[in-house]
Amino acid sequence: MDQRAVCVLLCISGLLHCAAAHTDVFTSIGQMTDLLFTEKDLVTSLKDYIIAEESKLQQIKQWAEKLDSLTLTATQDPEGFLGHPVNAFKLMKRLNTEWGDLENLVLKDMSTRFISNLTILRQYFPTEDDQAGAARALLRLQDTYKLDTNAISTGNLPGVELSNLPYQSTMTVEDCFELGKIAYSESDYLHTEQWMAQALRQLDQGEQSEVEAATVLDYLSYSVYQQGELEPALRYTKRLLQLDPGHQRANGNLKYFEFQLSKRRESEAEERERARDEGGVQEEVENRRKRQAENEVSEEYLPEKRKYEKLCRGEGLKMTTRRQSRLSCRYYDNNGHPRFLIGPVKQEDEWDRPHIVRFHDIISEQEIAKVKQLAKPRLRRATVHNPETGELTTAHYRVSKSAWLTEQDHPVVDRINQRIEDITGLEISTAEELQVANYGVGGQYEPHYDFGRKDEPDAFEELGTGNRIATWLFYMSDVAAGGATVFTEVGAAVRPLKGTAVFWYNLFPSGEGDYSTRHAACPVLVGNKWVSNKWIHERGQEFRRRCGLHELDRSHPLLPHPPPHLL
Repeated sequence: MDQRAVCVLLCISGLLHCAAAHTDVFTSIGQMTDLLFTEKDLVTSLKDYIIAEESKLQQIKQWAEKLDSLTLTATQDPEGFLGHPVNAFKLMKRLNTEWGDLENLVLKDMSTRFISNLTILRQYFPTEDDQAGAARALLRLQDTYKLDTNAISTGNLPGVELSNLPYQSTMTVEDCFELGKIAYSESDYLHTEQWMAQALRQLDQGEQSEVEAATVLDYLSYSVYQQGELEPALRYTKRLLQLDPGHQRANGNLKYFEFQLSKRRESEAEERERARDEGGVQEEVENRRKRQAENEVSEEYLPEKRKYEKLCRGEGLKMTTRRQSRLSCRYYDNNGHPRFLIGPVKQEDEWDRPHIVRFHDIISEQEIAKVKQLAKPRLRRATVHNPETGELTTAHYRVSKSAWLTEQDHPVVDRINQRIEDITGLEISTAEELQVANYGVGGQYEPHYDFGRKDEPDAFEELGTGNRIATWLFYMSDVAAGGATVFTEVGAAVRPLKGTAVFWYNLFPSGEGDYSTRHAACPVLVGNKWVSNKWIHERGQEFRRRCGLHELDRSHPLLPHPPPHLL
């Protein structure tokens, strides 16, 4: 194969790599930063194009002004003007040559470089899926942190004042309308109503927009109708018809809503009349109680999800003051390990059951920068184990990108792995590679277990190293708001703190899974979250972590015993 063919193949390979790296762009803030520089290059090209166009228009303007003066004089006495042979010659010349030159100037495409750059860079642009994914992420943040649409639209988010952002980002009517449309396309009528109402509110406040109020009202009336709210649906429809009396769909909906509302009122009146005739006041009260009970049951749909969201908001923590008083900080040397005799590490109890400990100042700024540098080009949409197929797949409940690093990639990775082994006393050679994750817009990982359960015995069969005995998690960035690691079974929340790491056992010494370790990564509200984790497996730990005598024996000889469980 000649050198030219090799170059072509390398170029094609590079393009394919870039295309693969830029799928699901919204799932990684780290990779989204590249888009800012891409957009900056486009703006530079666009400004060059504008300068060229302005120069062209200036030439055309000068030509027009010159001819305007000339033709004004000439047309006052056409025959006298053309009686001079030079004027006649110049008229022939202008119409035969100079107007042709002007035509070429007008038609000249000054955008060639800009269009070329735009075409090349377009392959790195976000897709429709990215835009929809980012919209869904905003809706997820709205629900998780109980934010109203106005707070999001004005950029008045919790943590913004702590994030050192140089500006406050706001949303236009078009932005709100687009969010509402995406929710509508997924039959999410509640969010459709909320964001269409926000768009309408901003229009009513005088914001200029190409989006018409009638269009917003059309979506708004239908979304509230779909939620069973006939009165507001009718009210919005009437307002729509005030703006556009000939709106065909609104006229049809008006009659339908009025008919349905009339039927509902008649039915309610009949129920009240029947209750009075039968003396059924008590029955009506009971019916009301039943309806309230049904609503309460419906509110309990997905109880873990609500528990998870409460913990993300800093609510629902179950650590009592008495239990918390038993947690402590200490200098830790892993029973006199040579590496820590002179410089022990700082260890803090985060939770008692399961025992979660945090190590402070455990990874340096330089190490974090190198790990991020190594991982960033490799970031791909994070995957999860499918318990049915045993294969890795993407999932809507894990919104992030991740990369895997080995000790062969750089000495810093080998050094980090060795540090984890020295501190935990566990064998790292059988552990999984260091996984680096970067969370995108609203990035999260919903409640899950790190270990394989009894109903999925083949979860890690292909690794041949047994189950995941423990989890080590580095925090490589601070997060202004959101992004906590929460344990939904026990009501614990661990906040990201750059340079620290948390550690817990997923399995009891007996090998049984500790179901209290079910945890989740809360959506990042404001900021950028980088983490890296090491999943440590059973193989190689036979002489490092003694088996327990009882199935649920929680004691461990290598880390300090957790404080007693106090109610």
